[in-house]
Amino acid sequence: MTDFPGSPDSAARERDAAESASAFAHPAVAPDRTAAYGDHPDQVVDFYAPRDGRTGAPLVVLLHGGAWRSPYDRAHLSPLADFLARRGFAVANVEYRRGGDDIPRQRAGAEPGAGSTGPVAGRWPETFDDVAAALDAMPALASRELPGADVRRIVVSGHSAGGHLALWAAARHVLPEGSPWRLPAPPSLRGVVALAPIADFATAVGLGVCGGAVTQLLGGEAGSALGGDAGAVLGGDAGSALGGDAGSVLGGDAGSALGGDAVAVERAAHADPGVLLPTGIATAIVHGVEDIVVPPAVSEAYVDAAARSGETVGLTLLGGVGHFPLIDPSADACAVVAEELAQLAW
Repeated sequence: MTDFPGSPDSAARERDAAESASAFAHPAVAPDRTAAYGDHPDQVVDFYAPRDGRTGAPLVVLLHGGAWRSPYDRAHLSPLADFLARRGFAVANVEYRRGGDDIPRQRAGAEPGAGSTGPVAGRWPETFDDVAAALDAMPALASRELPGADVRRIVVSGHSAGGHLALWAAARHVLPEGSPWRLPAPPSLRGVVALAPIADFATAVGLGVCGGAVTQLLGGEAGSALGGDAGAVLGGDAGSALGGDAGSVLGGDAGSALGGDAVAVERAAHADPGVLLPTGIATAIVHGVEDIVVPPAVSEAYVDAAARSGETVGLTLLGGVGHFPLIDPSADACAVVAEELAQLAW
């Protein structure tokens, strides 16, 4: 399940396998409504109404994980959506475009990262286009599809790679000038609850999280996605967007963290939650101490970066818990997640 240095022992791997099997054993739960936010088949949202029929329920927007890779879709998060709906939340489970076998390389001449297997992680810029579009459309969609939802009380949550996207969605107003996803003001969110998120790219790359998924996510197609200009995504001036120091976006050591890939370093300024701080949005992270897929050091690095920016991020570390119980309705950890959401939503 992981490739990070200091590989876990057999007991840790067995725990991870058992937790994964439990989380994925739940049958998918059909939504009450599904709505499109774009023309692509993956640009859809599944809505779940609060099971007690209440009105004025806060809306939880879920972003699924799976290393931004296509084999993993929103269906595996539907049991969590149903669990939260039974707790009185209105829930929106978002799909978005991910990397697949049809793009063995994100950029001409760039091979997948060392240790990576299977589909490439993410699509640049489509993954980010979709999350931005879904969140922008959410108040109108939810008002139409779930009349009982209170769209003035939205909390965004996501697991693993989806946790990264949740943190990113709350930071769009602090994206570099010229970013196509930048908002002119903070998004109207009650907060973010990120579950075992890939929250700090430098740390995740250093630990080899998900077989080089971060580097693949940032790979992109230099010719098509950037119109032949790698600097275009940074407003045509990578130097100014990065404060004159491309390395600064990844803690001053982007070159080593991303293998000296200039395009990946530039794009990280638009994608790495660890450098998009402070946000001014209430943020909580829940992470299992025994997580060998996304080690808790990744979240701890984000919390430290937030503190250096003058912002406090809540971090709940759950002992005896790995990566998957956070989305497993049969696990005690899932109740902790629901409580964190409730504290921000109500």
